[in-house]
Amino acid sequence: MKNKKKKLYIYLFRHGQSTFNRDKKFTGWLNPPLTKKGISQAKTIAEKLKSKKFQIAFETKLKRSKQTLKEVLKYHPECKKIIVDNRMIERNYGILNGKTHNEFIKKFGKEEYDIIHRGWNNPPQKGESFSMVEKRVKPFMKYLFKLMRKNKCNVAISAHGNSIRLFRKIMEKASIEQTCRWFIPYDKVFIYSIKS
Repeated sequence: MKNKKKKLYIYLFRHGQSTFNRDKKFTGWLNPPLTKKGISQAKTIAEKLKSKKFQIAFETKLKRSKQTLKEVLKYHPECKKIIVDNRMIERNYGILNGKTHNEFIKKFGKEEYDIIHRGWNNPPQKGESFSMVEKRVKPFMKYLFKLMRKNKCNVAISAHGNSIRLFRKIMEKASIEQTCRWFIPYDKVFIYSIKS
């Protein structure tokens, strides 16, 4: 009989609400902390993952990713390794980082806001478009799958809305149109499996 390959699992989730999310600011690579609501959302993620097992966890250098993972790890003594990987960091909004959505709309109009906020190939000045974020998420995924197969382990990833968007696009074979439309919730876990 052939050896049946075991499934390995990826538990991917967005950080809880940050102060900039609450204030409708472009956050990008700036480093605001979670709000009380954000901590509560992180605890919801932790509850959802309570019965799952993973041996490696990923976070980015940003506070909101680390704070969310900290809540999750309270239930996971089996997780012995935390890796910081900034290929899963938020999209860089360039000169818009720290500005409110309303400021942008007042200056440039709603149509331009939609193009920058949800356009596939439209980076803000000195920032990234979704297609540019995909260019760093793809090699991260290749590295991730190799690591999981080598260690025969499950992983948890505390990431950001726009890196998750591109991770989902690749895993779910979604169209660009679908990918641009998605809203990534703060309290949902995306579960994927790969063969060992």
